[in-house]
Amino acid sequence: MLAVRGLIHRYGEQQVLRVEDWSVPSGARAVVLGPSGSGKSTLLHVLAGLLRPSAGEVSVFDQDLLALKGSAIDRWRGRNVGIVLQALHLVRHLTVRANLRLAQYLAGLPQDDAAVDRALGALGVADKAARRPEALSQGEQQRVAIARAIVNGPKLLLADEPTSNLDDEAAERAVGLLIAEAERSAATLVVVTHDARVKRHFQHTLALRQ
Repeated sequence: MLAVRGLIHRYGEQQVLRVEDWSVPSGARAVVLGPSGSGKSTLLHVLAGLLRPSAGEVSVFDQDLLALKGSAIDRWRGRNVGIVLQALHLVRHLTVRANLRLAQYLAGLPQDDAAVDRALGALGVADKAARRPEALSQGEQQRVAIARAIVNGPKLLLADEPTSNLDDEAAERAVGLLIAEAERSAATLVVVTHDARVKRHFQHTLALRQ
């Protein structure tokens, strides 16, 4: 179960996020909708343990995130959370395989080439393992980013605006990949987006407003 209560985040005097009470069952799919500036990305960063909110409670799979600090939350994130950001942040000078190995290293996990191969194979980019990101198409880079997010077998898969600037066909494909990989690994999936086209794919919806 993922749950937030009385969640508030401010930058200075400006409140950028408020969520009174919201929960998502383990293994379910949820979409967070709202216009730019409504706090969608802020919420995603809070759920990932990348941002400590100004107030409220955040529990992810019975772990109180606010009780974790420093390296403890970094270890928790690496082993439990996979993130696909709008800017994919693939390391340009590393090969595709090395990008996934880096995710294992940062999580404090042993190098597991079998897990890397499984993740790349599941996303249909196993034949790109020796290439660098700049040699891939945008769609292939997106698949690699999803493979990197799932290589450690996360319980929580988060995606920030995965359909941004995509046409209908490409948007369907991107969401389909995320859902398929979440289902394959029994992960809870949370997608934050302003794109109402994707709403029908999700069991739970949270609408944020400015």
